[in-house]
Amino acid sequence: MDALTPDVCVIGAGSAGLTVAAGARAVGLSVVLVEKDRMGGECLNTGCVPSKALIAAARHAHAVERARDFGIDAGPARVDGARVHAHVHGVIAAIAPHDSQERFEGLGATVLRDAARFTGPDTLEAAGRVVRARKFVVATGSRPALPPIPGLDGIDVLTNESVFDLTALPGRLVVIGGGPIGLELAQAFRRLGSAVVVLEADRPLSKDDPECAAVVVARLAAEGVDIRAGAKVVSAAREGDGIALDVAAGEARERLSGTHLLVATGRRPNVEDLGLDAAGIAHDGRGIETDRAMRTTNRRVFAIGDVARSFRFTHWAGYQGGLVVRSILTGWPHREDPDRIAWATYTDPEIAHVGLGEAEARERHGGAVAVHRWSYSGNDRAQAERETEGLIKLVTGRGGRVLGADIVGAGAGELAGIVALGLAGRLTVSAFAGMIVPYPTLAEIPRRAAVASYAARLESPSTGRLLAGLRWIGRKLG
Repeated sequence: MDALTPDVCVIGAGSAGLTVAAGARAVGLSVVLVEKDRMGGECLNTGCVPSKALIAAARHAHAVERARDFGIDAGPARVDGARVHAHVHGVIAAIAPHDSQERFEGLGATVLRDAARFTGPDTLEAAGRVVRARKFVVATGSRPALPPIPGLDGIDVLTNESVFDLTALPGRLVVIGGGPIGLELAQAFRRLGSAVVVLEADRPLSKDDPECAAVVVARLAAEGVDIRAGAKVVSAAREGDGIALDVAAGEARERLSGTHLLVATGRRPNVEDLGLDAAGIAHDGRGIETDRAMRTTNRRVFAIGDVARSFRFTHWAGYQGGLVVRSILTGWPHREDPDRIAWATYTDPEIAHVGLGEAEARERHGGAVAVHRWSYSGNDRAQAERETEGLIKLVTGRGGRVLGADIVGAGAGELAGIVALGLAGRLTVSAFAGMIVPYPTLAEIPRRAAVASYAARLESPSTGRLLAGLRWIGRKLG
């Protein structure tokens, strides 16, 4: 059979791979797309989409409980696990056509539904076909990583790949891992009626600003989520129809029981069985080695998304995919800019990060860094909706240039978009202060933080002298 010879061969039809395939077809490049499992990858089927659908259901249940705060009496929410399950999978089904084989074949791509394996530096095989492409893009994603806990392999464990298949709510859910996935699902199941315990060996949300993370942890604790920081699971075993864990916290030891166990302790890149060695592509347990232009040690091959040693976020994978398409089209390497990273965790309140946080900015830029704060309690929309927990920490450098922000509070993920635009445009704090946004909106929060930065400047002697001069000129001209 004749070899397929496209401009681009993409391995993996998740967020990263689909971005490349669609972008490449949009600029007229020929594409072969290879996927051995479900189109849409982890994000659509077992990640971002189902988790946010579950969180939305939990938010509605919580709204019933909170109605009395607004003068509305409502009985306790009655949660039907089967109908929640139907809602989650209905959302997946609604989005699936956008990621489907039919759509990408309609765009002109050749789709092979099989495992792909490199047989040489410029050749791979899939579905009985040989593909010899000008460029290859490996976007095979990642899977849940299970920690080496004795006895864990002998019990039924939930991960993000299986938790959304539950049609009945857990009686008592134990979560190992206090990162974004663990805390999002912990709060969602607690609001839906499950008892929930979270075990975290380090600090919950350890990659986020500690002050902002503490706001989230306090809210979850107030809602009844039992969060154990500094807790290490020593062993696991079956206990009747449920599970039991031996947990160490300092010198203390405890036997902890539950009906279900969710493990959310990180992810492992999918590098196995791809024939990477045959293609001369360096890799290890952390993923595929790349430069900032996402090129592997085989310059014919790019690697993006979770399989590469970079940030593991859907939007970052899409960003990388766009850069790779530009590199393939122009022949010029387009490099990622890690200083523009953004992420959000969709707990309630949400927590978001953009660019450089306070600690990293001070390490990089020293005394030129300033942090401008504003509390949600100073925002009229937040007051009206009783969402006053939270703050923004807007970080600026020399000349007032915006370097990043940490935000915790209602809609923090949406507010992060404003800051991200500031980074993309290399804007200064004056641009934020000069924004005109509708009143009352949460969008005033980053603007007010920027305005507050001028108050500090007014206290300096040099600014005082300047203002005195301007007042004198104004009187003379007035």
